[in-house]
Amino acid sequence: MDSKVLALVALLTLAIRSPETDAKPISLVERCWCRSTLNTVPQRSIREIKFLHTPSCPFQVIAKLKNNREVCINPKTKWLQQYLKNAINKIKKSKKRSK
Repeated sequence: MDSKVLALVALLTLAIRSPETDAKPISLVERCWCRSTLNTVPQRSIREIKFLHTPSCPFQVIAKLKNNREVCINPKTKWLQQYLKNAINKIKKSKKRSK
């Protein structure tokens, strides 16, 4: 009987002292990446743009800047709308040429 109690105490001690993991509760995982957006981001400082769309979040635009900082850009920003329009037109033109 004493060995069972000792084993239980040992397991509880390990559980308390074990390092925390990076795992997040499901409620945090399902949250939107962009909680606030910027309307003005100098285009010269952007290294890459990512677009995210998940069922629980609206369309999100994440820009990685040259200083490795990531910021959320308002998808309704005029220059971004023009950028998307130009990208779509470029894709359409390339599809017409391949036919």
